[in-house]
Amino acid sequence: MKIVTLQSVAKSYEGTPALHELSLSIEEGERLVVLGPSGCGKTTILRLIAGFIAPDTGVITISGTPVSAEGRILVPPEHRHLGMVFQDLALWPHLTVEGNIEFGLKAHRVDQAVRKRKIAEILELVGLADLARRKPAELSGGQQQRVALARSLVLEPKVLLMDEPLSSLDHDLNLRLRGEILRLHRELGFTLIHVTHDREEARDMATRVVEMSHGRIEYEGGPR
Repeated sequence: MKIVTLQSVAKSYEGTPALHELSLSIEEGERLVVLGPSGCGKTTILRLIAGFIAPDTGVITISGTPVSAEGRILVPPEHRHLGMVFQDLALWPHLTVEGNIEFGLKAHRVDQAVRKRKIAEILELVGLADLARRKPAELSGGQQQRVALARSLVLEPKVLLMDEPLSSLDHDLNLRLRGEILRLHRELGFTLIHVTHDREEARDMATRVVEMSHGRIEYEGGPR
């Protein structure tokens, strides 16, 4: 079953094309990696799916429902059942690990008792149960990555969008976090759309790779 579809989607910034009539379908439960150098359009794809920007032309659907079309956002980001992990992680520095994870649950008006249960479960799942009271500055890079993952996954998204979240990590930690993400994918069953410029990372993370160049798909197929 197709969970996300982009049909003839184009996007320009101040007259400079970022995507050219791009069509792409993502299957439920898939691990799609969008690969390419900086400026090729891969982050634009994530921002369009997330609903942060609208396509100039074309239609985007999620679970069969049009969410953006022809310059309009039809369904706002908070109603798309998506999670996103940003390249800079975007953690709140003044909040604890627990507070960062709770933020989205509060925004969705989840009952306090349910919030506590969900936070405890996700902290256990990502191995941060003993660090709940620490703030981001007191954590290692890998631990901060896990907080960002937990914050997205606690909302039980259908689709997790990841915008080069491992690019700042050293190679060994990058490898460990790849394994963590794959484990969470197996256990929770979300669809993963992962953006990277790293070919080795793409090979390890993907069930399918889309390679971008100058706003167009140059390759689409198996990771090997």
